[in-house]
Amino acid sequence: MRIVIALGGNALLRRGDRPDAAVQQSNIDRVTTAVAALALEHEIVITHGNEPQIGLLAMESAADPVLTTPYPLDLLGAQTQGLIGSLLVRALRDTLAGHKVAALVTHTLVRADDPAFARPAQRVGPVYPRDVARTLARRHGWHIAKDATGWRQVVASPMPEGIVETETIHDLLTCGALVICAGGGGVPVTADSDTGALHGVDAVVDKDLTAALLAEELKADFLLILTDVPCVYTGYGTRDPQPVLDATPDDLRRAGFPADSMGPKTEAAARFVERTGGLAAIGALDAAYEILYGRSGTLVRPDLVVG
Repeated sequence: MRIVIALGGNALLRRGDRPDAAVQQSNIDRVTTAVAALALEHEIVITHGNEPQIGLLAMESAADPVLTTPYPLDLLGAQTQGLIGSLLVRALRDTLAGHKVAALVTHTLVRADDPAFARPAQRVGPVYPRDVARTLARRHGWHIAKDATGWRQVVASPMPEGIVETETIHDLLTCGALVICAGGGGVPVTADSDTGALHGVDAVVDKDLTAALLAEELKADFLLILTDVPCVYTGYGTRDPQPVLDATPDDLRRAGFPADSMGPKTEAAARFVERTGGLAAIGALDAAYEILYGRSGTLVRPDLVVG
């Protein structure tokens, strides 16, 4: 079975962790343990989040007095793909001795006229107190928005329209490699209508929606979205959260999950299931194997056809 695994941004940096390299290296063991058992039985493609890393790099770039202008988000996203990809390759090669593992810097096509460019909404980087966030916003020209525990930078997040390297990823899978790609949603680019030349854009693409599109383009059988909760909940954060263990795309959309937390994950799972007829699931990183075999997480399946 061909499985696309979308790792949440907390896979390497959990909530409250300092964004140090040593912390990320120590957390990588959780990822390799979760993925290794699946990789022994299935074709695996891994995507990953990069919100903490790209936010940190953006802050460092904006504050660097040597630079005439800060690095744009597309290039910072490419840096995070290299950083996280290298950590994953090294750890997985050690765990899966003799298994081919490749990390690929991947580009995601977006539309230049996507309305998201006029409405920055994707949260990146660390959480700040309000006064600190406002000072940074004035200093660096950031847009900021309230988060669950403070304030964060927000950037444009256009919809993914295609993965440039899909054919290359398919070739790597065919030769038996585990592929790490589309990190942080991929490097956002537009394509020239006449020449096809790619141009980077200052934005971040939602990683889960990119993972769903990648899974569709690769004709994957299963999309596995791993995060820091055991399953999807309605009423999450209230006194009476209710687990959702089995759902259709319509069920998820009717529940109206928040756009700044579970919403993109449930929408990504819904799109993949609708467009391919395959299965998707959402659950905790440490339970990846159990989720795939129906013993944990939220299963997202096509509507049953009666007749």
